[in-house]
Amino acid sequence: MAGNMHVVMVPWLAFGHMIPHLQLAIALAEAGIHVSFISTPRNIQRLPKLSPTLLPLINLVALPLPVVAGLPEGSEATVDLPFEKIKYLKIAYGLLKQPLKRFLEGESPDWMIVDLLVDWAAEAAGECAIPLLVFSMFASATNVFFGPPEYLTGDGQRRVRPSPESMTTPPEWVTFPSLVAYREFEARGAHPGFYGDNSSGTTDADRIATTLSACDAVAIRSCREFEGEYLRIYQKMLRKPVIPVGLLPREGGHEITNQAWRKIFKWLDEQKPKSVVFVGFGSECKLSQDQVHEIAYGLERSELPFLWALRKPNWAIEDAEALPSGFSDRTSGRGVVCMGWAPQMEILAHPSIGGSLLHSGWGSVIETLQFGHCPIVLPFVVDQGLIARLLVEKGMAVEIARGDDGSFSRDDIAKSLRLAMVMEEGDKLRIRAREAAMIFGDQKLHQSYIAELVKYLKGEIAKEN
Repeated sequence: MAGNMHVVMVPWLAFGHMIPHLQLAIALAEAGIHVSFISTPRNIQRLPKLSPTLLPLINLVALPLPVVAGLPEGSEATVDLPFEKIKYLKIAYGLLKQPLKRFLEGESPDWMIVDLLVDWAAEAAGECAIPLLVFSMFASATNVFFGPPEYLTGDGQRRVRPSPESMTTPPEWVTFPSLVAYREFEARGAHPGFYGDNSSGTTDADRIATTLSACDAVAIRSCREFEGEYLRIYQKMLRKPVIPVGLLPREGGHEITNQAWRKIFKWLDEQKPKSVVFVGFGSECKLSQDQVHEIAYGLERSELPFLWALRKPNWAIEDAEALPSGFSDRTSGRGVVCMGWAPQMEILAHPSIGGSLLHSGWGSVIETLQFGHCPIVLPFVVDQGLIARLLVEKGMAVEIARGDDGSFSRDDIAKSLRLAMVMEEGDKLRIRAREAAMIFGDQKLHQSYIAELVKYLKGEIAKEN
């Protein structure tokens, strides 16, 4: 047990960041570490409920988000906002530096664990003389692609990423054959968004450079068994300890009590093993009408059974308006579309699921592969394109073909789905996905990584490189 060790965690205000941080907090609490988890009131209300046994060890600390011009009332996470207003969330969150410092001065924690993007919290740790661990919930391949702090910052003097085109090839420090790079259509949005947008006061590249420079070590949601080659490069380039914390796989198996979902699970029970495609793009991925309809037509043309968890888009007034006319009738019995929240882990754990059509966010990929399902990837934002290529590089995913403008067709969706699910040419993909489950779903393996992290925090592992 770690005794009275106290750690303060500060994630960025996106659920794709808060949830992995909470999973890490739970893992540390299970190892006996007391965790103060910092967020805002509405986000804390929306987090998954903690087990009563962990409540004495995890303190959810709600710091009210300051009012900022341009930030709509009640908007406390990226999911609440259109992309163009996220800059106001960054500004408001940065104003919590002084309240955080007051909390730190009162608590005197042993460590702070800060999200890569929360530079002001890293600065607060330094000003309060608290040891700092940065937690990257991105894959090692993503961290390696963007490089060390000196390649992230500088007034136009970057040696690696001066233009969108420069993001379409792997960096020079990747010394083995790699597919991990952006497509041109992805880079056209990623480059100015990451390196050029300082409307919130600083760029994301500069934020990450600040946290990486300030920290004592980096914890990363990865494991040597899957990304050993990228972890070795990242350790070498940072010249400070890089501690893989495992993949933090979640456990499903909760009882389904909702009557509508019970009906859907009864339908799943009636399907053949490994025959159903699960389709889900999460809450942060805001698809256009054309994109949703093209996916729908692709599912229809694939002739495969499917379960689609679709959040009602902003452009649809009624649920039925989200789908092409007649789609539900034409796919009745073969496919199910559920609007809103879905018990994703319980769905993926069902034996009838065999593949997953997803955006290839790292957390969703981990959930898919821990059950050995073949990913069919259609990336849209942030690092999703890099993860898609990592999976293709590892021989365990199909990436849907895209045009130069990022467009995709129903025929390519249908073709990719059938390749992953039923065609003989996809046998190797399905085998690789099943093999991946032996790593991604190995709870004991990932618990051993948490044990390594705990030893580091307690000073039982040498803190040199």
